[in-house]
Amino acid sequence: MGLDDDLSLSAKRVRFEPLAEEWLNLMETTHEMKPATIIRIKTMRERTYKAIGNVYVDVLNYRHIQKFITSLAQKGVNKHTGGGLSQKTQKHYVTFISDVLNYARTCGLVTDNPCMRVKTVKTDKKEKEIYSLDELKTLLMRINEKADLQHRVMFNLLAYCGMRRGELMGLEFKDIDFENNTLEIVRTSNYQNGSTGIYTSTPKTKSSVRELYLQPHLTEMIRQWYDEQQMNAEKCGDLWVNSDRLFINWRGEPMRPYYPYKWLKDFCEREGVPFKGLHSFRHTVATQSIVNGVDVSTVSAILGHSNVSTTLNIYTHAVRKAKAKAANVMAGLIDENDP
Repeated sequence: MGLDDDLSLSAKRVRFEPLAEEWLNLMETTHEMKPATIIRIKTMRERTYKAIGNVYVDVLNYRHIQKFITSLAQKGVNKHTGGGLSQKTQKHYVTFISDVLNYARTCGLVTDNPCMRVKTVKTDKKEKEIYSLDELKTLLMRINEKADLQHRVMFNLLAYCGMRRGELMGLEFKDIDFENNTLEIVRTSNYQNGSTGIYTSTPKTKSSVRELYLQPHLTEMIRQWYDEQQMNAEKCGDLWVNSDRLFINWRGEPMRPYYPYKWLKDFCEREGVPFKGLHSFRHTVATQSIVNGVDVSTVSAILGHSNVSTTLNIYTHAVRKAKAKAANVMAGLIDENDP
């Protein structure tokens, strides 16, 4: 499309789909969005275009968009669960449409963005399975007894620090302060099918860039794994790829980010212990921290949440339990001094 075509396009009515593709191409070209966000948007195009792709943006109104978003909550839409798409996923769709319409406003094609008034629909949420403290201890004990050093480092970091999978897989040895027993989270490792493959990105939010304290035995475990990596590098010779990543394949290349999930699932099946996913480590860290008296703002910082309210919303039950525990402590102190 030449410049004359672009100018003529701005002077005529445009349907949602071609404008959305134009906007998405701009986002990819200017790198204004993270690759992971671009990938997520691309997965939403089929449903969105089927519903409103053929509608001219200057007549696309609240009713069109609300009808589409409401339909996403209907049973059967989610092919994995058989239910509707979660409220969080619905919000992603609204954001996609809204971003395109904001672009339309910038282009002078519309004067209003009806997405501001669109409401998402609550759907039945499956209760998250998380490891109890005893289950986590048992799982770690089995891993520490039977897994190699790399996997011991991997799952102990998850169990003690509660980081996201992408953050874990993006860790490099330069992020570890061996003297002060800390690590910095400054990148994520991600994967996209096709030519992109494994790629590095920034953490989810600004607050996700953070420093975490390590137990000394974890620091020592990482040091031992570094030494073992160096020995493996010598054995591989010219075949070795010096990525500096903690978690690698046999020749030093970064592991695919989904690898820990599959490894843990297989390990749990072999050992006959519950498998509750990879993200459950993060939930257990947060829940146990709150229940045992760590203030929510500190837990929020450890998890890398952008707002304390996010932590409060996710871990409402744990917060209530911690408050009840605090009330019982106070009652015990008062009752203990009763005449």
